[in-house]
This record gives sequence, C-alpha cells and structure tokens, in this order.
Amino acid sequence: MKSKCTKCGYESEDNLEKFRIPLCNICFRFCPNDEDKFKEYVNEKIDGAFLETFRKFSEVGNPQKKAMLNKASGGSIMSRPPFGYKLENGKLFPAQNFREVEEIFEEFLTTNISLTQLAKKHNFSVNGLKKILKNFTYIGKIKFNNQIHDGKHSPIISSTLFNHVQNKLERLGIK
Repeated sequence: MKSKCTKCGYESEDNLEKFRIPLCNICFRFCPNDEDKFKEYVNEKIDGAFLETFRKFSEVGNPQKKAMLNKASGGSIMSRPPFGYKLENGKLFPAQNFREVEEIFEEFLTTNISLTQLAKKHNFSVNGLKKILKNFTYIGKIKFNNQIHDGKHSPIISSTLFNHVQNKLERLGIK
C-alpha cells in the first residue's frame, strides 16, 4: 500500500516509518532519532521534486547492501558463524560445542549468577556473552538491518528460552 512522505510528499510503497510517521527513504536517512528534534525536522517541509536526483541514485547507489538484504531475507547468514555453529558449504550447522550455548542461556535464566561470573565460567568477555544472549541465530533466525528473517539453519535453543532471556536482560537493564 502506498503512503505519502510527511516531509516531502513523495508517494511510494517503499516508504518507511519513524515514530509512526511515514517518510521516503531519503527523508528517513537524514531524520534525527530524538523525537522532539524529529517533529521539528518533519515540520520543515521540502518540495519532493528537489530530492529526485537523490532518490534516483540512492536506489542504484548501494548494490552491496541490496545483495546482503536479499541474502538475509533468503535465510543466509551475513557474517562468520556464531559460537556453537560451524559453516560448511555456505550453510550453518551446529558445531560440537552447540550444547554449551543452551547451557549458557539456561544458566543465565535460572540462576542469579552475574554476567561477569558467567562470562568467566565460559571463557568469554562480558560483551561476548551479551552478543550470545541476544543473537537471533540461535533460534533459527537471521537479523540484518534491524529486520528479522527465517534462517535456513536449525535452531540450537527454543524461542521460548530465548524470549525469557530477553525479558530478563530487559528487566535487569542490560543493553
């Protein structure tokens, strides 16, 4: 369904939303993240015709990102395999140490162990442990460009366990 960019008036099916306000990809690219500054930005209207050159070349301009988006939406991973997985012929498979991933998630969820203690126990940095605990790959998903796609690989943990861990991380204020 087509929507109209609130800032420049460009009408497209590809418009994005920020703070529930539709924007074309050009206006979206430059908008601030702060909601008050965003409202001020949107209220400064611009003639969409001035953006046609940018619009024309922005769609051509990043073939690498488009290819990566296509790869992610097809369920393929974009980076090296995360802990607990191995890469064979371009596909992810559980590695020999995959059970340790489930152990980390279970231990974090069911005990009052700190992230520092849990990281030391499993030979990770605290940031490395956080990356594991937040990685959608473990539930058979691929996250790229803030979008989540079904992966072609098998999950190591259940989505229920993953969601409970995400809730605990949020409750503890861990970013």
